[in-house]
Amino acid sequence: MELFRILFVSAEVSPFAKVGGLADVAGSLPKALRDQGHDVTVIMPAYQMVLDDPRWEISTVAEAITVNITSQWKVDAFVKETWMDGVRVLLIGGTEFFTQAKSSEQIYMPGIEQYLFFSEAVLQISKALQLRPSIVHCNDWQTGFIPVLMREKYAAAWSHVSSIFTIHNLAYQGEFDLDVLDQLELSRRLFNSQQLETWGRVNFLKAGCVYADQVNTVSPRYAGEIQTPAFGCKLEGLMVHLSDQSRLSGILNGLDLEFFNPEVDPAIPTPFSAGDLSGKITCKARLQSELELPVRPNIPLMGIVSRLSNQKGLNLVLEIIPKLSQLPGQLIVQGLGDPAIADKLRELSGQYPETLRFVEEFNADLAQRVYAGCDMFLMPSAFEPCGLGQMIAMRYGTVPIVRQTGGLADTVFEGDNGFVFADSSSDELWDAVERANNAFADRTKWGLYIAAGMTSDFSWKVSAEAYAALYSKAAGSRNTVFEAAAS
Repeated sequence: MELFRILFVSAEVSPFAKVGGLADVAGSLPKALRDQGHDVTVIMPAYQMVLDDPRWEISTVAEAITVNITSQWKVDAFVKETWMDGVRVLLIGGTEFFTQAKSSEQIYMPGIEQYLFFSEAVLQISKALQLRPSIVHCNDWQTGFIPVLMREKYAAAWSHVSSIFTIHNLAYQGEFDLDVLDQLELSRRLFNSQQLETWGRVNFLKAGCVYADQVNTVSPRYAGEIQTPAFGCKLEGLMVHLSDQSRLSGILNGLDLEFFNPEVDPAIPTPFSAGDLSGKITCKARLQSELELPVRPNIPLMGIVSRLSNQKGLNLVLEIIPKLSQLPGQLIVQGLGDPAIADKLRELSGQYPETLRFVEEFNADLAQRVYAGCDMFLMPSAFEPCGLGQMIAMRYGTVPIVRQTGGLADTVFEGDNGFVFADSSSDELWDAVERANNAFADRTKWGLYIAAGMTSDFSWKVSAEAYAALYSKAAGSRNTVFEAAAS
């Protein structure tokens, strides 16, 4: 197998800084690549919350490196170093960037200058530290201009290095005004529909897709969906073009199986395994008690750990809550997000105190207890690029009920390890809940669903092998689209 020296660049990396699923990927995939023999260095912003956290052993690599963004815009940068299970993590900061981020909620501060600095700093500091990568792996729109800079501004220095761009969610594209190009001293000739312009604005996600040697999404199904108007977010034409050029693929995310392990998880009250589920019964009773729900072992306890949004299907969930008391069943919803959805959940909690419990907070340990203590896990998403919740749930013996979209369709199968519905409607969701409830009543049948989920292979090993193959493909067939567009 060909081995690579990889720079893995992400705006968030678990466990240091996490907002969503991108952090989980950035915290797991590099370790899986390392295990296969690749040399991996992760680069992320030096958020103040990370520098101040006593859990991390952080050392200084360089105290003062001047990053020359333009002839007039120079930033005094610093580089810190820490380690993530044997993987080197470099934290890049500047005197005016990332220091305000003192919590996860402040990671994505408004404005573009911090990402312009970060993109330039990744490349310039890599040269200064002589990292010599063969692959630069960029993730989501915040890093979308790195492939552009590699080919347009620093072509001579980076001509031998390939780039990968991973789309974790096409809906977030990073759109800004034309003067972004001036800020980087890039030619305005790049502002055209073949390169950086979309609907009159500079589009960072499009930039990464156009200039990277290979582009991928985080599930095979989603790679197909984004080539359609329903899921393409106005870039479906570009996605079809990438697919036609064999530059677009889908690689399913994996799980950190050491962290998500009910046999050793310190956040749950009692360990359990696929061979001995007695501890899961205790986890259910303790979770009901903790959240002051009636402790009822013989009715299904359902869980949701999610951002509160219609994209996650919470609008459908709100419509079925009144029916749960008649099922009977119980539901726990944990998450933050849309205030209108939160208001309605609080209202329904008051109306159905023995059925619904709403926990409006981000609490990682409680999330683990929800995964471990529930019987069923709801993910009725309107779209879902990959989704980790359904995989975590199955790892903890909790049977998922999902809409057939994106990574949910690639991991959950009706009659095997879960329940699936097609149309985004509350009627179809309720029908799936009823099918799950009927199966729950048959303890033998329900045990088969649990076993199928808990024994599924959601490790990063297979996915890491697919990424290694993608790196080989990128190295072997350099993208010349940007050259043709510029000529």
